[in-house]
Amino acid sequence: MSKPPRPDQPALRRRSLFAGAGVVGAAAAATALLPSVQPEVPVAQEPQPAPTRGGGYSLSAHVQHYYKTTRI
Repeated sequence: MSKPPRPDQPALRRRSLFAGAGVVGAAAAATALLPSVQPEVPVAQEPQPAPTRGGGYSLSAHVQHYYKTTRI
């Protein structure tokens, strides 16, 4: 069982200070070592020709993405 803190003791103890500094240092080191993420350059797609017999629905990339997001 720990002793109650005395009024003349600081609230922040040395062990917790060093533990916090270690966590911050480890996070900074991990951030520095991770490779930087570069955004992908979107590739322009040529528009598909209009259907000859009407309609117009096609299973394009954005439709496939929508179907993936609606899966449970």
